[in-house]
Amino acid sequence: MSRRTVRIAMNGVTGRMGYRQHLVRSILAIRDQGGLDLGDGQVLWPEPVLVGRREHALRELADRHGLTEWSTDLDAVLADETTDVYFDAQVTSARVDALTRAIAAGKHIYTEKPTATDTVGALELARLAQAAGIKHGVVQDKIFLPGLLKLKRLIDGGFFGEILSVRGEFGYWVFEGDWQDAQRPSWNYRAEDGGGIVVDMFPHWEYVLHELFGRVTSVSAHVTTHVPQRWDENGKPYAATADDAAYGIFQLAGGAVAQINSSWAVRVHRDELVEFQVDGTHGSAVAGLRGCRVQHRSVTPKPVWNPDIPVTEAFRDQWQEVPDNTEFDNGFKAQWELFLRHVALDEPYHWDLLAGARGVQLAELGLKSSAEGRRYDVPELSL
Repeated sequence: MSRRTVRIAMNGVTGRMGYRQHLVRSILAIRDQGGLDLGDGQVLWPEPVLVGRREHALRELADRHGLTEWSTDLDAVLADETTDVYFDAQVTSARVDALTRAIAAGKHIYTEKPTATDTVGALELARLAQAAGIKHGVVQDKIFLPGLLKLKRLIDGGFFGEILSVRGEFGYWVFEGDWQDAQRPSWNYRAEDGGGIVVDMFPHWEYVLHELFGRVTSVSAHVTTHVPQRWDENGKPYAATADDAAYGIFQLAGGAVAQINSSWAVRVHRDELVEFQVDGTHGSAVAGLRGCRVQHRSVTPKPVWNPDIPVTEAFRDQWQEVPDNTEFDNGFKAQWELFLRHVALDEPYHWDLLAGARGVQLAELGLKSSAEGRRYDVPELSL
């Protein structure tokens, strides 16, 4: 087997997502398996170059994982002709500038979402990348998760008949930080730093709905901040200026309606932190991150409303678990492998910066809908 190296500048790997999902569970996991098999006797070997602002954190990460290359000088890394790919997992407010510089340097782009703070900026990035002739991708990890892959299998097999509606519940209680440490960084709750659940989660809901059920054609949302004060990593109180909950209704091409609640101020009473219930004329399913349960029309119970007597049916027991039927890899890693194959072999890949711009657009229109108390159409984007 011949080994072909791809050098990846990874910016933002000192953060939670950049480190856990992208460095450890994706790039280092690919190295642990011996590289990415390209076929024809070739193996692609990812060589990460850690990039960030904190020298001591980068050095510590490199030492921990036996890596040799790291830098606090992004321009120098981008000027290096041996750097093939630029990956960005920074805070959103720093992303556009870094991606623009990487595109100008002729690097292939792979980035977390949202790709920009507004639709104009997101579309401009896509246009710059197209003009530069580089390959570009945006992280859309949820569609690579076992639960949603099972859901896609059901859709492709015609299980639902006509899909009527989608109902999503996402969220958990994020501690305020006073008597228990918060599970999320404090910038997530400051609008001035790019925080907010809409800009974080609506881009996810856009690609999940788009990929599985159809394009979002309109949005109506109510957005709020349920917890107005939180405490930061140093125990200092601060005003939570960003939204921590959003309640959205999305009309989909084809007629189905999706309702998705997103909240960091909700306590979990479901099997997983996110669940989608899909109801169709022939059957229904409830899918989470890993599991998926179904109920076909032929075995649907016939409950009768009678509040005067106790419920005698165990409704949850009447659903059937969808089997794995295959081995599922980490969703982030699976998408990384597809993108690297796109870079190395020019294989088809459509989760690009234009797809990322659709997510930014939906978040922008969701916030506008809430602020103005009206429903907004979602126009199709093009370059």
